[in-house]
Amino acid sequence: MIPFGEVKLSDMQLADELSIRNKVVSRTQLLAHKVFNEALNNSALHIDDLKNTETSIVVSSTVGGMYLTDELYADSNNLSKGSDYLSLYDCASIGIYLQQLTGAKGVINTINTACSSGANALIYGMRLLKNKRAKRVIVGGVDCLSKFTINGFNALNILSTRSCRPFDNNRDGLNLGEGAGFLILESSDTAKEEKVLAYIKGYANSNDAFHPSALSDEGFGPMAAMRGALESAGLMPKEINSVIAHGTGTPNNDRVEGLSIKRIFGESLPPVCSLKSILGHTLGAASAVESVLAVIGVRDGHVYPSRNFETPDEETGLVPNLNFKKEKIKHSLLNSFGFGGNCSSLIFSSVN
Repeated sequence: MIPFGEVKLSDMQLADELSIRNKVVSRTQLLAHKVFNEALNNSALHIDDLKNTETSIVVSSTVGGMYLTDELYADSNNLSKGSDYLSLYDCASIGIYLQQLTGAKGVINTINTACSSGANALIYGMRLLKNKRAKRVIVGGVDCLSKFTINGFNALNILSTRSCRPFDNNRDGLNLGEGAGFLILESSDTAKEEKVLAYIKGYANSNDAFHPSALSDEGFGPMAAMRGALESAGLMPKEINSVIAHGTGTPNNDRVEGLSIKRIFGESLPPVCSLKSILGHTLGAASAVESVLAVIGVRDGHVYPSRNFETPDEETGLVPNLNFKKEKIKHSLLNSFGFGGNCSSLIFSSVN
């Protein structure tokens, strides 16, 4: 038995909720549509406000429509006129779907840097705003569970048969999940002040350039990403009030990330948590979903807990925060690391 973090809504239920009829839509598109609607409803915007060249869409996904590999293969052996699944297979199909839904006419892009995709989509969105390529960016990530994904990660021998335990000495792998997270980024001259939830104060991306699926023992990539985010925000480590770690529950990631966090923060180590211990690892959606929670955290003063932790790692000694807390959070740092050594860090800051 392998545990997963599943969205308890079927494709049919999602389609009914979204009033989609007589149209082939993938699960990733349905999840993205549902969560985009939630983001729009929480803003002061109407969908008509998005139908312009100043609105861009940036989507992150690791698997995208590739989860339909089995269906596409079956169709290829039975259909002579092509398959509906073919148009859904491309990672860009999610961004195209949202573009058609919103009428946005600005830059449309898809980011796939494995598990750091969501953070890099946000960084790309911030750069669009900074360079005045857009005044508003709909940015987020989505991935869903499938045999294609499960078999791939199982082949790497990194799926745990129990609830994952990030940073625990006895951790033995991750739990896959599915989901979507979307944010609406706006430039300061466009955003309505009363609807601003938080600021992205700093961000950085680096590459460990060590191994296709592992971080270097020295943690060059993670430390460069965290230092870069702090420098771009103009902050010192002691000013960070919480860290949302990448925290997959795999032996390599948690050891390297734990050591890197302790080297960066030293004696001023803030509470550290892994949201993947609660949500599972949602791949290209992970840091997008976690960014939504980071925004809520700095807005409402939430310090999130890690689950399933019992014994500190013999090498890092890192003990994550184990209990939910309510306290003032001015700045929260979020880590997101992907295969190929792609490492990104973001800093979310409160409005007040």
